[in-house]
Amino acid sequence: MKIPEILLVETEHRPGSLAKVLSVVGEAGLVVEHLASVSRQQGKTVWEITLEMDAEADRSVFDRIEALSNARVLGKSDRVFNRHKGGKIRTVSRQDIGSQQILRDLYTPGVARVCLAIQEKPELARDYTNLPNTVAIVTNGTAILGLGDIGPVAGLPVMEGKAALFDSLVGISGVPILIDSHDPRQIIDVVTAIAPSFGAIQLEDIRAPECFEIERELVDSLPIPVLHDDQHGTAVVALAAVRNAGRIAGQRLSESVVGQIGLGAAGIGIARLLMARGVRHILGADLDEGARARFREQGGEPADMTRVMEDADIVIATTGVKGLIRSDMVRAGQVVLALSNPDPEIEPQAALTAGAAFAADGKSINNVLGFPGLFRGALDAGARHFRGPMLLAAAEAIADAADEGELVPDALDPAVHAAVAKAVRDAVTQSG
Repeated sequence: MKIPEILLVETEHRPGSLAKVLSVVGEAGLVVEHLASVSRQQGKTVWEITLEMDAEADRSVFDRIEALSNARVLGKSDRVFNRHKGGKIRTVSRQDIGSQQILRDLYTPGVARVCLAIQEKPELARDYTNLPNTVAIVTNGTAILGLGDIGPVAGLPVMEGKAALFDSLVGISGVPILIDSHDPRQIIDVVTAIAPSFGAIQLEDIRAPECFEIERELVDSLPIPVLHDDQHGTAVVALAAVRNAGRIAGQRLSESVVGQIGLGAAGIGIARLLMARGVRHILGADLDEGARARFREQGGEPADMTRVMEDADIVIATTGVKGLIRSDMVRAGQVVLALSNPDPEIEPQAALTAGAAFAADGKSINNVLGFPGLFRGALDAGARHFRGPMLLAAAEAIADAADEGELVPDALDPAVHAAVAKAVRDAVTQSG
């Protein structure tokens, strides 16, 4: 998988100096993800160069840059680690506790009045606590990004990232909850026990098939919304992308054959939502027999990967296997969405060169477009569950927010998340 390498390189401040460094990078077959000037003094410029490099990449490029007469490698930047220093989130007070009177109102003895009022009418908690604005982000660390089962603590930076996005995009307090267990029953019991602390539950990076059992039981037993983001958040954004990709490529979604390669949490979630949207024929490929059986139960048609690539008008891949789709598998006119992160099943440019009408990867089709607005809308509407109409409404809102010719809108545009939240609230109201 690609992990950013961030170099600090000093060059002479004269025409063509930086170009020589970038030429060495290009000759090594590497992509510059980001370039920034850090400092300039005495005829020298220090550049921060972010390279996309996987474990197999040839690190001798560093020596070749060092060998240039006009440049030298100062070392590696700690930019990513610096931004994580001390964590990415914290709990802050909404009240300025600047006097003894405020202290007595917010804490003892004044708080007792609010406690007794909520005891008598539990629904008052929505008005006098942060409950309807708080989401538990629950993981056991068994399916973190493309890293796999790295454990809950190693997965905490991802959960903190989700919490930071909740806060910055829709004003929700996200609280990471780490559960050190592989036992679905224990995870269900823990989440059930802590559920009264939260307005909703987001299940995150829990591997299949355990994730299906955990979500199903929690949805059935808890009176608050529960959503496994890897299934449904991904599905919402994928549906939005598929709708717009089909429009750009001149294909009607309801009349297209869709192929889903990879039938884990994301793949099953995408297929289920596409069927709810009216797609009548979905082929699904997976090496796991249990995954194929679950797909058949959902109404899909299991097939091998060769048939999917031959027959599908729209191909979606969520396998986590880099380079799984070869260029010679792509059929002219297909839409190919290789969504695995950080490395897609086929690079978009390779698919387009092979004849695809449209191609994209998971860097742009990211579930950050979906989950903030989904939870904001559900919490604001007082919904007890996430239902199909809410997910479909969110997908349509995301698709509608994209500019002409774009697959999906800018994930950092607050207006997009506000539109998704409104669509979810409206769906709750309309469905009762």
